[in-house]
Amino acid sequence: MTEQQVRKRARGIDRAFDILDHLRDVKTSQRPAEIAQALGAPTSTVYDLIGTLIDHGMLETTDAHGSVFLGRRVYFLGLAYRDYFDLTRQAAGVLDEITASTKETSQFCMLDGNKYTVALQREGSRPFRISADVGERTAIPWTASGRLLLGHLDDQEIRDLIPAEDFILPDGRQMDIDAYIAEIRRAHEERFFSFDSIVDTFTHCFAAPVYDQSGICSATLCIVAPKDDARENYGLYKNVLQAAGDKLSKTV
Repeated sequence: MTEQQVRKRARGIDRAFDILDHLRDVKTSQRPAEIAQALGAPTSTVYDLIGTLIDHGMLETTDAHGSVFLGRRVYFLGLAYRDYFDLTRQAAGVLDEITASTKETSQFCMLDGNKYTVALQREGSRPFRISADVGERTAIPWTASGRLLLGHLDDQEIRDLIPAEDFILPDGRQMDIDAYIAEIRRAHEERFFSFDSIVDTFTHCFAAPVYDQSGICSATLCIVAPKDDARENYGLYKNVLQAAGDKLSKTV
């Protein structure tokens, strides 16, 4: 295989993952032409790749118009990942403990490329219930966890990782990047971060790190609570999260 053929094949693999990521983000089936338009890719290329992904069970046809969505093989690959990496199984039990002791919604969160995602969640038992879409990709700077998960990067690496548009909040305000990086440094030092949510007006978000064997924050444990409950129980929630983060870090 020539070098040009290798590069062409690599571009095709990248584009195939773009298709899978796009369908994950839109959460609905789409026709190949719609996918090609969304990705800015040649329609013929997308048709060919979709055919290959269908053949391998990574995509499935959902209607007579040729619309496709993620296939069951993606689900089975996810199960294999969960079974191999013990951290997610351990995290499920830790979330149960956090929610049992605080009655608030707890989450296990990670990076997904240059985005943040909630990997696991336990809903709280209070009358005012808060939940998030598990698996949804969110701009890292919009989250409390986004101050902890980047603590091992230098300033330029942080700027290079995060797309410029992710520093624009849902209401159109531009975030101060220098202030954001300063919050990352403080959170890394304190092993904790909390703030009033910047994407809604009624919740307060707490986050504590889960460290891997090299001392890098590879995940976070979070509590999302109504602001009044957060103020009243701030010390308790912080202590519960940090203790849970330390416990989970020891299993990595």
